Amino acid sequence: MKKAFSMLELIFVIVIIGILVAVAIPKLAATRADANIVKARTDVSNIRSAILSLHSKDLMKGLNYYPDTLDEANESEDESLFEGNHSKNEYLLDYPIYSKKSDGHWMKTDDTNYTIKLQNTDVKFNYYKSNGHFDCEGLNSNKADDLCKKLTH
Repeated sequence: MKKAFSMLELIFVIVIIGILVAVAIPKLAATRADANIVKARTDVSNIRSAILSLHSKDLMKGLNYYPDTLDEANESEDESLFEGNHSKNEYLLDYPIYSKKSDGHWMKTDDTNYTIKLQNTDVKFNYYKSNGHFDCEGLNSNKADDLCKKLTH
């Protein structure tokens, strides 16, 4: 009776595990990137809906304007974005998005401009208070253009 594996059996098992890992890791990495895109797309949709909701409330009061700003945050990390202007009782998202300079997160770049980093590429978004649009523009690469299309179409 044999109580141990032979060297050939061990090498065979190690090769099979190596092949499985080589196939699985790229699939998992793609899944994470896809999840970040879906999350960002949801964020964009929620922000746009919140802007329109606030505008609709104002229209019911006989006012026809969009919020001046989307938040009172600074251009640094750990700021709560898209909360609205509390001093004017304008509230956008119930749960703010916190800024961070890593993949899958938003950063504020000035009063009406934001970026989201996806796949190590910054996608720039602008808020236009004249018409309430929140769109990506002024893109600087084909990858950013493709990501913009995925987020807004």
